Amino acid sequence: MTNTHDQAMNYVYQQVLQRLLSFFSRAERTALQLMIQRLVVAAGGIERIGEFKVLTTQSGSRDGCYTLALLRAAQLSIAGRSPATFQLRVATLRLNATDSTALDNIHRSCSALFLYDDPRVEVLMVDNREVLPFNHLAAVSDAGRESNRLNLLMVGHRRNLNGPIDLWDDGYLATGEFYGQIARWDGGVDALISSDTPRQQRLFLEGLNRAAAKAGLKPADHAEMGYEQLFTRLDGLGGDYYREFYPEQTQPQWRPAGRFEACRRTTFIDIHDLLVSNLEERWPLLTDFLRIQPDELALQLSDNDFTSPLISAHLRGLQACFIHDRTYEIGVVEFLQQTLVKLRRRKLSERVCEQAIELFGNPLDLPDHRTLASAEAQKTLGLSEAQLVCLLFAPFGDNGASLEHFLRQCHPGMLVALPDLHRAMQGKSAPEQVLQWMVDVSGLPVGLIGRLYRMSPVIDPQDPVKADMAVDEAVISEWSTGR
Repeated sequence: MTNTHDQAMNYVYQQVLQRLLSFFSRAERTALQLMIQRLVVAAGGIERIGEFKVLTTQSGSRDGCYTLALLRAAQLSIAGRSPATFQLRVATLRLNATDSTALDNIHRSCSALFLYDDPRVEVLMVDNREVLPFNHLAAVSDAGRESNRLNLLMVGHRRNLNGPIDLWDDGYLATGEFYGQIARWDGGVDALISSDTPRQQRLFLEGLNRAAAKAGLKPADHAEMGYEQLFTRLDGLGGDYYREFYPEQTQPQWRPAGRFEACRRTTFIDIHDLLVSNLEERWPLLTDFLRIQPDELALQLSDNDFTSPLISAHLRGLQACFIHDRTYEIGVVEFLQQTLVKLRRRKLSERVCEQAIELFGNPLDLPDHRTLASAEAQKTLGLSEAQLVCLLFAPFGDNGASLEHFLRQCHPGMLVALPDLHRAMQGKSAPEQVLQWMVDVSGLPVGLIGRLYRMSPVIDPQDPVKADMAVDEAVISEWSTGR
């Protein structure tokens, strides 16, 4: 680039900084200076800041976009007073449940902050273990969609039938592997920055450990309480977190090949204490400057970042109907009632409560919502209602210990084929129609069902009662922080 071009771009960047700072309160400007100090110290001094590379991950959440704006303000502030500034890597993991609203929020934020054309910034996404330039218009690849679907099912089928509905634990496992690999890619990064609260950090690590146990991976040596132990834990899990599920199949390697550092040098910089403003004070920055369009209802109602509130309520309805011998409507209504209690306990907007009631509507209309939720699960997760019900029962693990119960509850006509089903899962010959039924009802190939059949029972790192409490705490925490 020519000097003229560099000067023009520097002018643009300073204009971006001035507009960005105009949205900051006095407390936020003070917090920004503290963040700059924290970064300079981590880099080893201002003279080394130009060699320092920072990683932040993006899911399109309000907190994520706000954190990105703070980091950009820090980067441009340093650039305005020093010969160099830190480098920034912004990375997004593409999962099947990642919706277009989240991707659009990431794109709008990056555009408003002028990240795309800045050589000091990398904006990346990972699809099916491949690192690519971020593209909010690109759908998840067909191979990535199928891999995500199978991983979700394999981890989900390792659940305890009497435990909480933690069917989306694969999201923790996939995110953990993503953190570990994107931190090593293309020269690696020096620091991961996150604004997650200590509770959110602990709950993520608990979810990761729970998912790792289901994947047959090494348990943690001790309970990790925060991201300071994150990379040590990730290193302990090895390179491929799904290796116990697919020992005889070739899984895609992380790509581009040869671009990943053998040793990671990444540390963690915690900035949750620097997010001094409340949600209402952030709205002008988020909406007027970054132009994000948060799905407020989804943010308040979702059990986690890996599925929608509509599907969460749908699962509660299916659980009531097929496992607890009650009606689908009772399960959804109880989900709504519990949600409203928690929303009001946290003194969140009554508008959100009204939106929740509107989403689920009159109980008489719930069959229509069941149809909508089934369609969403099929579209986003690639799972039919029958496959979700199968996932709730997890009938294949522990040598098919709960298979007969599943058949009696959901498919009594298949009880006569119970011996054939066991033979098929043991790798022996079975009638073709039995094999096809297994594939249709589970969404898994017979070989992977057999793998679940042969895997040792899960040793849950948490007591089931405590796990239930952790899920409730996670939901309340995310509602209270606006995630």
